[in-house]
Amino acid sequence: MCQRESESVTLSEFIEADRAGHIRFQDERRYFKTDVVWRNVGMFILLHTAAIYGFYLGLFFAKWETLVFAWLLHLFSGMLGITAGAHRLWSHKTYKAALPLRVILMIAQTTALQNDIYEWCRDHRVHHKFSETDGDPHNSKRGFFFAHMGWLMMKKDKMVIEKGRKIDCADLLDDPVVAFQRRFYRPLAILFCFVLPGVLPVVLWNESILVSYFFPTFSRYVFTLHMTWLVNSAAHFFGDKPYDRFIKATENGLVTLCTGGEGWHNYHHAFPQDYRAAELGWWRFNLTTNFIDCMAWLGLVMDRKSVSLEMAWSRAKKLGDGTHEKELKWTLERLAEELPVNW
Repeated sequence: MCQRESESVTLSEFIEADRAGHIRFQDERRYFKTDVVWRNVGMFILLHTAAIYGFYLGLFFAKWETLVFAWLLHLFSGMLGITAGAHRLWSHKTYKAALPLRVILMIAQTTALQNDIYEWCRDHRVHHKFSETDGDPHNSKRGFFFAHMGWLMMKKDKMVIEKGRKIDCADLLDDPVVAFQRRFYRPLAILFCFVLPGVLPVVLWNESILVSYFFPTFSRYVFTLHMTWLVNSAAHFFGDKPYDRFIKATENGLVTLCTGGEGWHNYHHAFPQDYRAAELGWWRFNLTTNFIDCMAWLGLVMDRKSVSLEMAWSRAKKLGDGTHEKELKWTLERLAEELPVNW
């Protein structure tokens, strides 16, 4: 299993180890060669053409039930499947989930069709281990488009492959849910991403086949893809760096709105072991954290890991860009306004 820093490690040790590893790998950088995979380019052109046509059908011809269904499917696949499942549960092991919840999250992640859980987590762990280097699958130093979706149109750089082999992800296949999905991923993906979303509106509320096939399937699928990709692109280009000014990941409220809580990215890269992926996850717009907390209340989530305020504030003071104190003051003022007068 990939190693994670625990709260027992001192802040200075954490920062020193983190930066030392980053600097060592930076020394290995070399010229990046671009090998376009034209098959993938053609696939994306077809997908986006179908999505645009689907948005047209949805805007002018879809029933309101279909619009609601597509939005809920986006939240189910993107916020639950990718954010709560593939990212916070399986990639970073920030909490433990009971079997019924893991099955639901697996189905949701399959509906998102962003590779199976094992591949998604492997690439994401490589991204964190070798962030902003040639070993990063979507290195933002290659530009916004590359970080957003261009990396999926090119052959993986040999450095990404080499570093990826060094990431131990055997723990993922120890989960029978992940192993089952990986074994039957293709039929599961076709069923949950395309067949059911295209059939259910026709059967349940008599939507037209054309609208049902294009809008809640292709349009929803492509929309969810772009919302996920914004974390790799926009959240590495635009925003403040209150916890670590030496990394490219930023705090981006718009990305948070689009992804249900993944936009507090500077914090997440500073403390990837925190299930909240934000310092004040319970108060800020962080639907994924709210979902995990609700599941914990129901007994389906256990062992939620978080970083102490002392550790977060210490790192912000030592490495941040100076915006943390201002943001914290603003947050506390908003909280004070919402609390009862005699609280």
